[in-house]
Amino acid sequence: MAHIKSLAPVNPKRRVDLKDYNPASQAQLPEEATVKTLIEQHTQEIGRFQELLYADGSKALLVILQGMDAAGKDGTVGKVFDHVNPMGMHVASFKSPSAVERDHDFLWRIHQAVPPLGCIGIFNRSHYEDVLVVRVHADQLLPPHLRHARHLWKRRYRRINDFERLLADNGIVILKFFLHISRQEQRRRFVERQKNPEKHWKLAASDFQERKFWPDYQHAYEQMLRHTSTPQAPWYIIPADHKWVRDYHVARIVHDTLAAMKPRPRPATDPRLITMRFT
Repeated sequence: MAHIKSLAPVNPKRRVDLKDYNPASQAQLPEEATVKTLIEQHTQEIGRFQELLYADGSKALLVILQGMDAAGKDGTVGKVFDHVNPMGMHVASFKSPSAVERDHDFLWRIHQAVPPLGCIGIFNRSHYEDVLVVRVHADQLLPPHLRHARHLWKRRYRRINDFERLLADNGIVILKFFLHISRQEQRRRFVERQKNPEKHWKLAASDFQERKFWPDYQHAYEQMLRHTSTPQAPWYIIPADHKWVRDYHVARIVHDTLAAMKPRPRPATDPRLITMRFT
């Protein structure tokens, strides 16, 4: 397998400026055909590691995907986890909170979706919506007494970090990916959806409205990435204008993380079962 340097996680000690990250970058990658071969190799190995993780039963992997609309979260799940047994994978997608969920703290609904030990969990959007969308639209999504609270976001960052530390202490390995696309590429993908009848269902009025808030979202992401990238739950900024580049980087990091977890099947509960004869 070709050796290609993996992306480094976000350094929380440094200011994050998304202008420093090229969403169309193909740096240090060979030609597309070679990369697609590597993606297939990695995803097959991810499937094998998932079986061992399930047989081990002492750890879990939680993959969190965030990004602007049309960044490719669904496509990433479909490609990177193509060879994973669905029985050992849990996918959660978080929409606007229900009335019941709004009556609890913002992490209440998230904890219930955390994967059990032995499984891979995927959050397609996550608790980070509460420091992204809610921050951009605080005037609509926060109660009046919180809309101008100066330290609200720092408090939420701390609570998220504490929550993820709790998960890590209980055997859950966390990977977080920000799928970074350009405003031009987002527009191209929206227009592509308009032209393809099979993708019309993906279009929403918010796709047109939210583009007006692009700078606000970029700022919210920059703050979130810096304040919540930790040793136990690192953020990776993935160049996502090219799908094959995006898929490679995510697959590579997931593969290497699972390999480092070294999942091993538990020994037989009764050693005699190994040598007993079937009649």
